[in-house]
Amino acid sequence: MQFDRTREPLSRVAKGALALEVLLSIGALGGGLILMLAPRGEILPLPLSALAGSPFDTYFVPGLILFSVIGLGPLVAAGLAWMRHPVAPVAAFVVGAGLLTWVAVEVAIIGYSNEPPLQAIYMVLGVAILLVAIRWLLDVGLSQLHRNIATHV
Repeated sequence: MQFDRTREPLSRVAKGALALEVLLSIGALGGGLILMLAPRGEILPLPLSALAGSPFDTYFVPGLILFSVIGLGPLVAAGLAWMRHPVAPVAAFVVGAGLLTWVAVEVAIIGYSNEPPLQAIYMVLGVAILLVAIRWLLDVGLSQLHRNIATHV
């Protein structure tokens, strides 16, 4: 299904979601790739001892999940926004909620680490994406309601 990108310019909220999703995607793709290439912390200074209590012996599987879910997922959501797909605001919400879930599970399994402060950075990014998505959903819902009222009056 093709969506007409020339029909209507992206709203500021949609542009914000798209930018945040691309930013997240770039970071997660890079981080995931590094963890898969050097799963014992050879590139990123992450000690294997941090994985104690987790189901993982190395960072390969977390890197794979980071790359595929947290990296590619937001890229798909950004593509939906770029194409003006009607599900794009929902996809942005799922990305924000998914990122916050990822960080919460990570903190629950390996604990909070401020060296480097990636968990805090990604938590803030997740909240930002979620808030932009909620605003976008409200905007789309209100404008759709307005169109329905205007059509029937």
